[in-house]
Amino acid sequence: MNIYIGNLPYSTDEQGLKEWFSQYGEVTRTSVITDRATGRSRGFGFVEMANDDEALAAIEATDGTEYGGRSLVVNEAKPRQERPQGGGGGRPRGGDRRY
Repeated sequence: MNIYIGNLPYSTDEQGLKEWFSQYGEVTRTSVITDRATGRSRGFGFVEMANDDEALAAIEATDGTEYGGRSLVVNEAKPRQERPQGGGGGRPRGGDRRY
């Protein structure tokens, strides 16, 4: 099961997340999301656990707890929603303008 962890301290790294969640069961993958331009943490990440029951126990135990001075938001990660492609509406762009 994939777990979302929000409101992470910006100093959190993947190893720290793995160590913290390993107390609840086997962690198969961790990721801390970073800003592409700066490389700095965006304050959220994901932990994937091998066993769903252990993952649910980890969510229950950690949601709302303090980590690095911040109150965490922890829940089951939801799949990303598909975003509509392309622009829409508005005025046409470019082309031949005749006044």
